[in-house]
Amino acid sequence: MSEQRKQRLIDLGAEVLAEALLELADRYAAVDDLVERKIATPKDNVQRFKAKLSGLKRSRRFIDWRESSTFARNLQDLLQDLQAGVDDPRLGAQLVAAFYETDQKTFDRCDDSNGYVGDIYRYHAKELFLGYACRCTDKEWLVDLLYGLIQLDDYVVRDALIYCAAEFLPEPHIRAMIADFQKLADKETDEYDQRKWLGLIESLARQIKDAPLFERVRLASWDEVSTAACMDIGRVYLECDDEKTALRWLKRIPPAETFQADERDQLLLDIYARLGDGNQQAAIAWQIFRRSRSGRSLAALLSVVGADQRVAVVAGETSAILAEPTWSSVDATFLVETGCLDEAEGYLLERVAQLNGDYYYQLLPLAEVMEAEERALVATVLYRALLDSILQRAQTKTYPHGVRYLKKLDRLAMSVADWQAIEDHGVYREHLQQQHGRKRSFWARYGA
Repeated sequence: MSEQRKQRLIDLGAEVLAEALLELADRYAAVDDLVERKIATPKDNVQRFKAKLSGLKRSRRFIDWRESSTFARNLQDLLQDLQAGVDDPRLGAQLVAAFYETDQKTFDRCDDSNGYVGDIYRYHAKELFLGYACRCTDKEWLVDLLYGLIQLDDYVVRDALIYCAAEFLPEPHIRAMIADFQKLADKETDEYDQRKWLGLIESLARQIKDAPLFERVRLASWDEVSTAACMDIGRVYLECDDEKTALRWLKRIPPAETFQADERDQLLLDIYARLGDGNQQAAIAWQIFRRSRSGRSLAALLSVVGADQRVAVVAGETSAILAEPTWSSVDATFLVETGCLDEAEGYLLERVAQLNGDYYYQLLPLAEVMEAEERALVATVLYRALLDSILQRAQTKTYPHGVRYLKKLDRLAMSVADWQAIEDHGVYREHLQQQHGRKRSFWARYGA
């Protein structure tokens, strides 16, 4: 469809499109800015960039959070003027650096609670700088430019340029930068400021795949070897293809530690796969799977133990789930995802008292599946839990959902032949009227 519209616009001819664009430019400043950028010479666009940059530096008007997205688009347009006007990589990098130097005044007068403005500096400006820096042959000059920028990074947006340094600087230049940052770290008396420089060294060490350097710097940054430190050091060694050292670091984490357990086990899974240790790989895959059964974790497990084990694995886990008396939305969802609908229905009906409609995101998908599969009784108990939660919280904005659930319950009741131990719909409706009869707004919507 978009291609058809494009072709139809092309068929209108350049003059018609030009008139339409100029008409829009008269109405909208952003369109006018785009037109000016398109028709300007490269030299004109550089002048436009410099003029806008000067205006940005001079401005004192406060930008509240409601204006921040528009302000961010204006900043992005400014960078596009630069991109359209400058091809010389050295000049381009220098002008992007000048843009970064506006960060303090910009953030001082801007409520960037939603992060739109920060993203312009961290991502859009970084990508533009990277494009110029990759083509710039004077690497010594680039290092000096970065060095000057990073020393005045009060709002921590300029460090984005350090995080991609290996993409435009050779390793010798990065090592020289590391040495300079280490000197700055050594001079700091404030622990927070020292960690800033050490953090940048960590990033550079990781980029040039110097795991021992990364390890030394990380250990120098903190007094204790935390779980996060073991994880990060192990990950970097793995990135450097030193699986054995990576494994040693991950084994320093207590087995019962739950912090970052999923990330740790994924790393272990990768390590054992590279080491060719199938038994340990399988053990970790089972550990990941049993921590949170799902269709995805089952697929990951079967990729290790073999797809031919699916029936046995599902059967074994289904038995374990049914034997557990405590309700788990994760396990119920697993039964549904693996096609064990009869077992899922029994599991839910035996645990009706444990169903909590406050957990909307877990219960609603289950209810919708059971309704679609024409399992009216179990769909009923799920929708009842959702409706009860809405009425108990008595928030009128959620009443439309509650009305929809009650109408579903009316329809489902006609399909239930055996209510088993569940109270029938008529009794449930009576209790509902007794407990929530005064919620006139709800009943008015229901009767409409």
